[in-house]
Amino acid sequence: MKNIFPTSTIENRNPIYKVENGFIISKYADVTIPFVLELPEIFTLTQEEYASAHAVFTKAIKILPDYTVIHKQDWFTAETYTPHHESGDFLTKTHEMHFIERPYLSHKCYLFITKTTKANARKMSLTTTLCRGRLVPREMLSSDVISSFEETVGQFASILSESTYFKIKRLTEEVDICSLLDKYITLDDTTEKVVLKDIQFNPENIVVGDKKVCLHTLSDIDDLPFVVSPDCKYEKLSTDKSACMLSYAAPVGLLLPCNHIYNQYIMIGNHQENIRKLESQSKRMFSLSRLSRSNMVNHEQIEAFLNAIHEGGHLTVRAHFNVIAWADSDAEFKWIGYDVGTRIMAMDCKVRHNVVDAPVLFWAGIPGNAADFPSEDTFMTFLETATCFLTYETCQKDSLSPFGIKLTDRSTGKPLHVDISDAPMKRGIITNRNKFILGPSGSGKSFFTNHIMRQYYEQNSHIVLVDTGNSYLGLCQLINKKTAGKDGIYLTYTEENPITFNPFYTDDGIFDIEKKESIKALIYALWKKDTETSSRAEEVNLSNAVNGYLELIKRDQSIIPCFNTFYEYIGNTYREIVAKKKVKDKDFDIDNFLNVLEPYYKGGEYDYLLNSDKQLDLLNKRFVIFELDNIKDHKILFPVVTIIIMETFINKMRRLKGIRKVILIEEAWKAIAKEGMAEYIKYLFKTVRKFFGEAIIVTQEVEDIIHSEIVKQSIINNSDCKILCDQRKYMNRFEDIQALLGLTEKQKAQVLSLNQNLDSHRIYREIYIDLNGAHSAVYGVEVSPEAYLTYSTEETEKTALFNLANERYNGDLEMAIRDMVQEKKKIK
Repeated sequence: MKNIFPTSTIENRNPIYKVENGFIISKYADVTIPFVLELPEIFTLTQEEYASAHAVFTKAIKILPDYTVIHKQDWFTAETYTPHHESGDFLTKTHEMHFIERPYLSHKCYLFITKTTKANARKMSLTTTLCRGRLVPREMLSSDVISSFEETVGQFASILSESTYFKIKRLTEEVDICSLLDKYITLDDTTEKVVLKDIQFNPENIVVGDKKVCLHTLSDIDDLPFVVSPDCKYEKLSTDKSACMLSYAAPVGLLLPCNHIYNQYIMIGNHQENIRKLESQSKRMFSLSRLSRSNMVNHEQIEAFLNAIHEGGHLTVRAHFNVIAWADSDAEFKWIGYDVGTRIMAMDCKVRHNVVDAPVLFWAGIPGNAADFPSEDTFMTFLETATCFLTYETCQKDSLSPFGIKLTDRSTGKPLHVDISDAPMKRGIITNRNKFILGPSGSGKSFFTNHIMRQYYEQNSHIVLVDTGNSYLGLCQLINKKTAGKDGIYLTYTEENPITFNPFYTDDGIFDIEKKESIKALIYALWKKDTETSSRAEEVNLSNAVNGYLELIKRDQSIIPCFNTFYEYIGNTYREIVAKKKVKDKDFDIDNFLNVLEPYYKGGEYDYLLNSDKQLDLLNKRFVIFELDNIKDHKILFPVVTIIIMETFINKMRRLKGIRKVILIEEAWKAIAKEGMAEYIKYLFKTVRKFFGEAIIVTQEVEDIIHSEIVKQSIINNSDCKILCDQRKYMNRFEDIQALLGLTEKQKAQVLSLNQNLDSHRIYREIYIDLNGAHSAVYGVEVSPEAYLTYSTEETEKTALFNLANERYNGDLEMAIRDMVQEKKKIK
């Protein structure tokens, strides 16, 4: 056919008669039910899951009646990021400005199910609505047929929605449906108000307004590969030990970086009639085989096709797939055809740039007009084969929860709002908010924890950090300046000014069960060695001693609550109680107990630790860092101080109702996660959940988690959120980590794909997040240059930054950061 038409109006050529009661009715009296379809996020499905999603879609299509057209239309539009916050603190503003106008590819998926008639299903190019001036349907669908069709489509939608892969929503509002029609006619899915534009069907291309359009098709069986499957291996993120999978049609989906629409048509005719036609065609080819060897080849291929139908019980359908791509400028348009062709070749398909039939193919893509598709541009195949050409993934999505952290989309770098705490908890995916972060040295774990802690703080969380490497000094100083010294408290241990505590002190004098348990856990950790275990009698006596002392200080206000008076109570009052009960030494040896704890009593080497006469005002401080680098190698002070910090945190948690509390422990956990103190770690991890809190443990050495049964039992098993940084250093022995963390092959592939295909134009790292095995994904961690300098743990960068702040800006770190960023921009 010729693709030069006389000038006409869109209203005259419009193939849609009306939108009514959630139906799109064409001028040929075809009825369409429109849906919005949500697909799984990219890089989250395995080969088996793609096969399962493919089977679900195939099963759903099989229940649809004859002469039904399934039109899946995927929109991929180039957009730019718009900041959500125009105000905020220094790092929030710079973060938003860093991503302003960041280009990314947006994806929306629509599904149109059309019921047509036998006559309409045989339409040719010259009989489409674009070519005919006057339309008179030969056959009208009865109300019974429409009612039955609607019921069947409802079953189709139920099959999809009941699977774990798809979410489907029917469009019923006339405004929503009409907007789809307008947006397709204008190829504009980014604005609310659509302005109709001229459409030119030129011999060489299509022009819609200012947009130049090209159309590539998969409409001939000879253009397709011999074998297809629902998935394909994405080599850029795969290793020799793992495979990253995408859907077979992903190259013309999210991997095609331009404005485009991927149209997928599956036409269901009468199966028996199709078989009769094939058998007739086979006989005809056989009878003509003497005239040409190719006729015999065609006969054999048709026979093989018919045999496969009978042996496998396959349903025959007609199918067509095309890519409509466009650009606003001539320079960009020159590359579009090349890009589309390259992606089609990646599917092992022959590239066919369609010019002759482009107008009618474009017109058939109008929502609700799929039955107007010219039959000569389709090919017959099995339903299972046709559904392999559907796309089964979408972009990574923002969480709907108001709470979350800022990460980036793995493919395009678009900022994402991701909730890995509250929303998964409400949905029952996780039962606690605790997090376990694993990453070798240099993998960016401290950088990531800086990033996440800043955002927690900005969302009104109370944060306590236990650090051993000054990783959070920059962030703490910025918070301290912002709050005029009221927050951002940095406490470090020195001999002149050691950190001191009083575990027996409360402002209101109330000791609830949680407070009592934390005191008992602390005393037990100080009392027993790593290799020692306690008897049931010892546990009961320790509990009685603590309860008795707490009752005493309630009755006698003259007694100062502290470790000294507790020690004296054990040596005097409780000794008499034990003697009256005739408790044997093997059940509770008081002398041994007092002897072990004597270093913490007055006059002892560490008498200052547990007898502070001034309480740390942590209750109203939302960002507190305990820096223990000076005592990290001290076998006694380091674990004791760390445990007391955690006990102080638990006391803080008990008093702040309805406020998020977070304790993050860096490498300090290794000194306390020993057999004698394991119970305290277990207690901490189980307790924080009850008080709207979360405990976060950070480690870098893989041996720490592989060889420590205590870590496995007390930390990993009580952390429903596991975050892994780059693990390529451990690729050859990753099976040990996989077994310990209970990772599936899918999750292993995701972890090993970290940082395999980074964009050289951006500075960022990737992290893997697993939520109790129910959901796992890889995200990018990218921040502004200002935030990078704040978080950096590189010694040379930190030293230069703090020297500049002290020498030029009187210690003002923010001014120094601004200065360094400007200097780097000038150098670039």
